[in-house]
Amino acid sequence: MTDTKKNSKAKKMNIQPNRVPTNRSFGERVRRFFNNDNTVGYVFAMPFILGFLGFSLIPMITSLIYSFTDMTFGAKDIKFIGIDNFITLAHDKIFAKSVWVTFKYVILSVPLKLTFALLVAFLLTRKSKMVTLYRSLYYIPSLVGGSVAVALVWKQIFARKGLFNTVWMDLFGTTVNWFGGTGKLAIFPLILMSVWQFGSSMIIFAAGLKEIPESYYEAAMIDGANGFQRFFKITLPCLSPIILYNLIMQTISAFMVFTQAQIITQGGPLNETMMYALYVYNTAIKYSKMAYACAMSWVMLVVMVIVTLIIFKTSKKWVFSEADS
Repeated sequence: MTDTKKNSKAKKMNIQPNRVPTNRSFGERVRRFFNNDNTVGYVFAMPFILGFLGFSLIPMITSLIYSFTDMTFGAKDIKFIGIDNFITLAHDKIFAKSVWVTFKYVILSVPLKLTFALLVAFLLTRKSKMVTLYRSLYYIPSLVGGSVAVALVWKQIFARKGLFNTVWMDLFGTTVNWFGGTGKLAIFPLILMSVWQFGSSMIIFAAGLKEIPESYYEAAMIDGANGFQRFFKITLPCLSPIILYNLIMQTISAFMVFTQAQIITQGGPLNETMMYALYVYNTAIKYSKMAYACAMSWVMLVVMVIVTLIIFKTSKKWVFSEADS
């Protein structure tokens, strides 16, 4: 029955058709607003939205504006100087050194960290009653590894009379001057500390290993594949999306390393551990060159975006997906 027939029938029976009231009370409109699913979603997302605006988006826009000025701490007059800060970076030897040191740290620490994390994850996915305890113990360094206290402990371990040199002296009759001389060895304790913080990657790898179907391994064993063949032909291809995720996250984290270099070496000796983030901090806080530090930050952001895009582009050649099979 159509709406016209219903309305005509209602008129004959002196019954008014149902109409949606146009003038709702204020309280009813408020209730309908808060009972709306979209409103509830925005309310729950509001802490993140406010945090993103207040601590990420607005500071980023402000730093981009400052990078084109001569702003310093305590300055009353801020002048627009265009791209002078970026031009100065091209002639800054310490800036070039920090870029090289940071890339060396990323190239050495990230592959070692992921390799060690995958190895431990592979061992911890074997059947064992103590596997939960082992996973917790191996994850602890990732929780406390970035703290100042652990960095101080790590500094003492590699000191001239620290634990490492004590053992090394007993074995080989000599010591290693990690943080002295030309400083060529100073970056390696920082790399080892990064590798020691493999817990988060290990947990993700372990979860990925659990998702690989056992039927793949059973079929490979029937075909006569040994352990190495199963690992490189089944485990690594099936785990490649997880490897891509960990690679990107750990690369970004390595580019932003700060605490270890600040506490253990303060960028020395001879700027051999002058990480990029540490140089930005020194420029902004120590030397009060806030605008120059903002320009450095944006250069590093562009570099990190380029590196991430390269990883994504090359991943098409080594990341396996079921759609490609």
